[in-house]
Amino acid sequence: MIQTSGVIICLGYIFGLLFTAVPWGGVWILVLGIVGAILFRRRTSSQQLAQKAEKVGSKNKTVPNTWQTNPHPRIWLAAGLVGLLATLYFQWRVPQPGAKDISQFVPPGNSSNQEQLVIVRGEVASNPRLTRSQRGQFWLEATQIDEVKNEKGSAGVPKGVTGKLYVTVPILQATGLYPSQQIAVTGILYKPKAASNPGGFDFQKFLKQEGTFAGLIGRQINVLDQERKWGWWQIRERIVRSQVRWLGIPEGPLVSAMVLGSKAVDLPYDIRDLFVQAGLAHALAASGFQTSLILSVILQLTKRAKKATQFTLGFLALIIFLSLTGFQPAVLRAVIMGFAALVGLLLKRKVKQFGSLLLAATLLLVFNPLWIWDLGFQLSFLATLGLIVTVPALVDRLAWLPPAIASLIAVPLAATLWTLPVQLSVFGVVPSYSLLLNVVSTPLISIISIGGIISALVGLIWTQAGSFIASVLHYPTDWLIKLVEFFSKLPGNSVAVGSISTWQLLTIYLLIILVWLVPWWQRRWWVANVIAIGLVFIPLWHSTNTLFRITVLESGTEPIVVVQDRGTVTVINSGDEGTGRFTILPFLQQQGINQINWAIATDFQGNESNAWLELLQRLPIKSFYEYSPNPENSIATQAIQQELQKHQGFYQPMAVGQAVKTGSIVAQLINAQLPILQLQILDQNWLLVGNVKSKEVQQLVKNGSLPRPQVLWCSPQSLKDLVIALQPQVAIASSVNFDPKVLSELNQSQTKLFFTGRDGAIQWTPDGQFEAFIEAAENKSSIL
Repeated sequence: MIQTSGVIICLGYIFGLLFTAVPWGGVWILVLGIVGAILFRRRTSSQQLAQKAEKVGSKNKTVPNTWQTNPHPRIWLAAGLVGLLATLYFQWRVPQPGAKDISQFVPPGNSSNQEQLVIVRGEVASNPRLTRSQRGQFWLEATQIDEVKNEKGSAGVPKGVTGKLYVTVPILQATGLYPSQQIAVTGILYKPKAASNPGGFDFQKFLKQEGTFAGLIGRQINVLDQERKWGWWQIRERIVRSQVRWLGIPEGPLVSAMVLGSKAVDLPYDIRDLFVQAGLAHALAASGFQTSLILSVILQLTKRAKKATQFTLGFLALIIFLSLTGFQPAVLRAVIMGFAALVGLLLKRKVKQFGSLLLAATLLLVFNPLWIWDLGFQLSFLATLGLIVTVPALVDRLAWLPPAIASLIAVPLAATLWTLPVQLSVFGVVPSYSLLLNVVSTPLISIISIGGIISALVGLIWTQAGSFIASVLHYPTDWLIKLVEFFSKLPGNSVAVGSISTWQLLTIYLLIILVWLVPWWQRRWWVANVIAIGLVFIPLWHSTNTLFRITVLESGTEPIVVVQDRGTVTVINSGDEGTGRFTILPFLQQQGINQINWAIATDFQGNESNAWLELLQRLPIKSFYEYSPNPENSIATQAIQQELQKHQGFYQPMAVGQAVKTGSIVAQLINAQLPILQLQILDQNWLLVGNVKSKEVQQLVKNGSLPRPQVLWCSPQSLKDLVIALQPQVAIASSVNFDPKVLSELNQSQTKLFFTGRDGAIQWTPDGQFEAFIEAAENKSSIL
C-alpha cells in the first residue's frame, strides 16, 4: 500500500514537471488526479460489495482483501496536487538574470560583433577544454567588470557583478588554467543566439540550462592569483595524465572518459563524434555501468567482512566516484540507486529496482527540476528503466540461447527500445548498426572499464604503476576504436527519418508501456512494433512525397537554398565546413533526407566551398553542378569528384548561361564576374545576387541584364540599390546591421523584407506565405 502510494506520488511529481511543456499543465495534472480519485473510489466501493457478498455466501471461505492493494482515492488527489506544485516549483527554479548579472552589461545590439572591449574579473569554474574551432573554453564566475576606455587599455570604474560566463580564448591563453584561479579576461561580451535554422543548435537554451546568459570572446588573460587551491580537479587531472602517459592519444583520453565520463575529460572531437554517430555515446558517459562495476569489486573484495563494513566501503567508493565525475546527472542517478542497493544489503532486504530508480529520479528532480529537460538525464533514466523492466522478458524469449549470449543481446536491445523515441524526437537519425555494435563491443567496453578503474585507483597512489596498468589496455582500446570505425564506414550506417512530433513520441511510449504492463499487449507485442514503425515512417513517406518547400538557411554571407520537391532534394551552395556540419546537415537530418539529388555550387564568395566534402562524407549526391573559374586547378574540385565516384555520382562543370533543370526548378548562372544565379521555381522568378556595387547594379539594370524577380536574395551592401531598381515582392538579406534611415526608406516600398541574421531561416511553400523560422519558433513557445 505504502509502496504503491509512493510510486504514484513520485510519478505525479515527474509528470507535473513534464506538463510544464503544456499550456496550463499544472491544472491538467490536478484534473487527472481528481479523475483518478473518482474512478478508483467507484472501483473500491464495488470491490467491497463483491467481497461482502462472497463472505455471506461462503462463511468458511477465506477471501483475500485484494482491494486493499489499490491506492486510496486521496493518494490520486495528492499526486495531482504534487504535480501542480511541481509545475510551480519548476517555474520558480528557472534561471533568470539578476540586476547585477554580467549579461546586463552586454552592449546594445545583442551581437558578438560589438567592438566594445571589457575586462571581466572572476574565478575559473572549470578546466579548460578545446572547442571545435581550436579555442580554449571554460566557465568563469564573474565578480567585476571594467570597460576599456581607449586603445591603450585604460579601464573605467570597476563595477561589481554576479553570474557565470561562457568564455572562449586563444588556446595558448587557456593553457595552464585551473578551477578556483582568480583571473582577468579582456574581451567582448555578447548574448547567445537561439537556433536560427530548423534542427540547428540552440546556444541560448544550452547556456540557460547552465544558468548562464552571456558569453565572452576573450583576447587576453591576466592571472591574478598563482596559488593552487586543492580541488577534485587535481585528482581527475592526475588520473588522466597517468592513463595518457603510456597509452597516448586518443586511447588515453578514451579510457579516462569511459571511467570518469566525457564531461570530465577533454576527449578529442573526432573520437567523440565517431562514438555518437555509431550509437555508442553511452560508453563515454560515466553512469550505471561504472557504478555497478565499482560496487561489484568492493563487495567481492569484502565478502568476508561484516555488512556494516561493506556498506561503509561501498558508500565511500560511490561518493569518491561521484566527486571525480563532477556530479553529472546520470552519475547522480546511478549513485543513488547504488546507495539503495547498499541499504538493502545492510538491512538484509531485497531492493526493488524500479522503486529505487523512481526514487532516485524524484530526488534528483527535487534537487534540480530543470534536469527533466536535460537530454542526458532523460536517456540515462529511460535506458535504466528499460534494463529493469524489459531485459527479464527479453531473456525469457531468448531462452533458447546460452544465458550469457541472451543477456548480451537483451541489455542493448532493451536500452535501445526505451531511448530510441527520444533520440528520434531530438536528432531524427537512427544508427543502423547500433544494436549489433553494442552486442559485439560490450566485452571490450567491460574490459576497458574495469581496467580503467583499476588503473585510476593505482595511479592515484603511484603514477607510473597506474600508467603501466593503463598501457595493458592499449590493444582492447585500439580494437574498440577500429571496430567503431568499421561500423561507421558501412553503407547506410545512419538513416535519417526526421524528427518525430510530440504526439508521435507520446503514442510510441504509450505502446511500450502497454506491452510492459498489459498481458493482452504482451502476447501481441509484434502488433505494437508494427504500429510504432508505422507511426514513424507513414508520416515521413507522406511528407516526402507531397511536400514542396524552399528554405533559405541563415548562413552568413552566402545564399544557401534547400529545395524539397516531392521526394527530390536540391541544395544550392554550401558555405564553409562549419556551415555544412552545423547548419546544412542538421537541417537535412531533421527533415529525414538521406540523399541529395542535385547540388549546385556557384562560388558566390570567390572562395572554394569546403562543406561539400563534409556533406559527401555523410550523404550521397547524385548530380553535382559546379561553376569555378579554374575547375581543373581546384584541389577541392578534384576531391569532390573522387567522393562522387565512390557513390556513383555525376559531376558536371557549370557554364555561364547554361540552364540546369532539377525537378521543378531551372537554375541558370547569368553572370560570372558578378555572381548572379537565376532560379525559375514553378511560376516564380528568384534571383540570387552576390556582392555588387551601386554603379554595377545601375549598369546591369540599364543593360537589361537583371530580370525583375518576385524573390530577391542579395548581400546587405547592395540591398537598397537592388530593391529600388528591381522592386521585387520579397527581398532577403543576410544581415540586419543597417542604417535606420535606409531601413525606413526600404519599408516604404512594396517589397517585404526579411533578414536572416534577425529572422533566421526563411521558408516558402506554394500554398503559404514566406515564414521566418525564429518568429515561428517564438509563436510556438508562447503557445506552450
